[in-house]
Amino acid sequence: MTTKSGRQVVYEYLWIAIGTAIMAFGLYFFFMPHNLVVGGVSGLGIIILDYSYNNLDFTIPVWLTTLVFNIPLVLIALKVFGLKFIAKTTFAYLFLTLSLFLLEEYVTYTFETDFFLASIIGGVICGIGVGLVYRQLATTGGSVLVAALLHKVFKHIPTSRILMTVDWSIILLGFFVFDFERTMYAIIAIFVSTKAIEYILEGLNFAKAAFIISEDSHKIAAALTQMMDRGVTSLDGRGAYTGHEKNVLLCVVSKREIAKLKEVVTGIDKRAFVIVADVREVLGEGFKDFDKQI
Repeated sequence: MTTKSGRQVVYEYLWIAIGTAIMAFGLYFFFMPHNLVVGGVSGLGIIILDYSYNNLDFTIPVWLTTLVFNIPLVLIALKVFGLKFIAKTTFAYLFLTLSLFLLEEYVTYTFETDFFLASIIGGVICGIGVGLVYRQLATTGGSVLVAALLHKVFKHIPTSRILMTVDWSIILLGFFVFDFERTMYAIIAIFVSTKAIEYILEGLNFAKAAFIISEDSHKIAAALTQMMDRGVTSLDGRGAYTGHEKNVLLCVVSKREIAKLKEVVTGIDKRAFVIVADVREVLGEGFKDFDKQI
């Protein structure tokens, strides 16, 4: 396994910083003003902020809740998992705390909009931020660390299920503290945020993968290579009913090239069997280079 260069490490931590800053922006300008509790320590922080504002002589900011609740989790995780596992997550949660501190202490302006727009825009922004952090194999701590630690005790329960239970417990608490309407919009925000995370992790470089079965597979492969300048892979296949061996061609093209591919195939064999599937991201020659990933 190759050792990462100093430049690669700086690159990863820079993207973590950018991701947590974007996440803090979404929390401060969209979720916090509208009391949208979307789970995690930040959601708990919004509940505590509202409670302290209405019932105490002082307010407890979200950045402070994020800092205090994560400290014991990080220390326990450090002992259980080691520094290598927790280093990026520690940096991510500290930078998130710093970003929230700067916003809460020095920025007085907030966006006043309706709940629907707040849940959609906030969900997109926070999802992008979290996705950038996840892409560097880090987390922002909080409920993710709780789930990882609990999984060490309850090994028979998947980490994802524990995480879902923790987050939905906080969302349910938000339902009792605020109201049904805000909780419903928070669920919309979670859905949008999840989709945004998926797009960041899986990429927006959509393409099409074509599987082609034909008696003239060699001619089709040659034509695709010459006319479209795309690589074609020949896979060994066998008909389950007939038992006859067949060549299955695999060719990945951009969305705008799929019509041309069909034209080339049908021009050689009108009876060819073609399966076209969506591809979320393609790395390698003719598409996106590996070293240009976010």
